[in-house]
Amino acid sequence: MATQINWTISQLDCKPQEDGLTDVVVTAHWQCTGTQDEYSAQVYGTASFTLKQGAGFTPYADLTQDQVLGWCYANGVDKDATEANVTAQLENQINPPIVTPPLPWAA
Repeated sequence: MATQINWTISQLDCKPQEDGLTDVVVTAHWQCTGTQDEYSAQVYGTASFTLKQGAGFTPYADLTQDQVLGWCYANGVDKDATEANVTAQLENQINPPIVTPPLPWAA
């Protein structure tokens, strides 16, 4: 089975009020999870944002996960490197680079 990569936003931190706007997102908590067969791996992080004057504002209730993930990628989250990290974690579980066999003299 091929590796499945899934990105999710698990939490948004907001300023209750800023420049007359309500619930202005300042931090997104994201997760990148990979699965392959019975193996799974995950990278978790946050991305911070500032309100940009003149930029469009989307009310909190109208935000989508894809929109917020786009903000994360535009603000320092390296999508390709993160997915490569998750894939490497899976590969290390499937084909461990170091193993701990039982001691040869142990009964």
